[in-house]
Amino acid sequence: MKIRRGETTAEPAAETLPPEGAHSPVLIVNIPYGFARKFGVVLKEKDEQGRFGIAMREGADPRALLEVRRWLGQPFAVEFVTPSAFDTLLSERYALGGEAAAMAAGSLGLGDDLDLLATDLPTADDLLDTADDAPAIRLINGIIADAARQGVSDIHIEPYETGLIVRMRIDGVLRETLRMPPHVAPVVVSRIKVMARLDIAERRVPQDGRIGLTLGGKLLDVRVSTLPSRAGERVVLRILDKENAGITLDVLGMSEETNALLREALAEPNGIILVTGPTGSGKTTTLYAGLRLLNDGTRNILTVEDPVEYAIEGVGQTQVNAKVGLTFAAGLRAILRQDPDVVMVGEIRDRETAEIAVQASLTGHLVLSTVHTNDAVGAITRMRDMRIEPFLLASTLRAVIAQRLVRRLCPDCRRPVQASGSVSSLLGFDPGTVIYEPVGCDNCNHTGFKGRIGVFEAIRIDETIRRLINDGGDEAIIARHAFLNHPNLGSAARKLVREGLTTPEEAVRISRREAVDA
Repeated sequence: MKIRRGETTAEPAAETLPPEGAHSPVLIVNIPYGFARKFGVVLKEKDEQGRFGIAMREGADPRALLEVRRWLGQPFAVEFVTPSAFDTLLSERYALGGEAAAMAAGSLGLGDDLDLLATDLPTADDLLDTADDAPAIRLINGIIADAARQGVSDIHIEPYETGLIVRMRIDGVLRETLRMPPHVAPVVVSRIKVMARLDIAERRVPQDGRIGLTLGGKLLDVRVSTLPSRAGERVVLRILDKENAGITLDVLGMSEETNALLREALAEPNGIILVTGPTGSGKTTTLYAGLRLLNDGTRNILTVEDPVEYAIEGVGQTQVNAKVGLTFAAGLRAILRQDPDVVMVGEIRDRETAEIAVQASLTGHLVLSTVHTNDAVGAITRMRDMRIEPFLLASTLRAVIAQRLVRRLCPDCRRPVQASGSVSSLLGFDPGTVIYEPVGCDNCNHTGFKGRIGVFEAIRIDETIRRLINDGGDEAIIARHAFLNHPNLGSAARKLVREGLTTPEEAVRISRREAVDA
């Protein structure tokens, strides 16, 4: 149970640790991750008196505190926490720490970083040679760990004649984070394919796979997609944080009005609820939050998705597999024979799927799905374009939610300014309105933005809209009634600008037409 002074820690220790019993108020130390996880102890921040705190997992061996006391060389306060609370603290302390990437790369304390590690990669003749692949493994682990710490959604590994470039999508924007020599591309790509159980000998066709990882107790699901290109295989890694599977409607950023509207629609015994928006706008997250609300053990909830993003306990989830003929339509037709109460279809793409969804709602099922359109009213037109009879659409549709994601201004460094004349006229603000602009600080990695926030518009299908749909009314007429007393995307985005949560540029980007017309 003894902690060895040479063990790797998740935070930088002093260059030479003090002898036992020494006291230093500025010393930055941490308990090694392996010891913390095994014996159930996590070092917390110092209190106002400068004393360390220790969170100890309930049921852990208290003798471990003796070794922690020897390691720290000073007294501390102990707080017992539940196993679930301990796992959260462990993840925050280690997986989200600044040195997580270095720990995963095995380079902390060796003076290496990801750039140096990349340049040391050899050209491996045998791609499965463990000795040659060790630096590639450390590099990939470090890249994924660094991405998870920064909240990256996608990692792009792109080979060119001049080198291998790694770009990460942070808050919806791609940024280059690493550039490597061109000869390392086959080694890195092959190692990723091995981790994802793909065929490393096949480089002519695209492949898809997944990697399950744990980072400091934090569960990550990494989706892998390869695509042949002129200079080699491009790889995109999509990082799915499994903690997002437990997200609820209350934390999506909806207004109280929109939240109440969606909850009211979810309480309906049957009908269709559509969520619309472009790729990467959070549609699936919204649907999962709705399923979580409905998943109370009294309903049979089944889904057909492409792919299954997150596993939800108590929900039967089926993945589309076009190779064996399991399409959305075939999957939906099959799960309707499984006595479901609630059905979620990942996306309505064609007429056949739309017709089955309508028939399912007519026979007493609540159907949730997504459609790729620019706004909520556009979803109604899209269903018409799929040749769904207007009277069927009018009788089955319950609500349509359109959503976008905008970058949230960093609260630590945003700066108030007066809106310029062009901004005021474009967004309909009064002259001299105070808005905020990004600055950049260490907390937001000098980007001025930290995280994203949702922008929503919602249509509840009432009798007037139902009659307009049945009579074939165009989008403008339906929108005029739907948003008479409710905000559309443009006005919702402008509200976020007034509140200092985002910038005018972000608001215009996601609601260009509404910003001009409204």
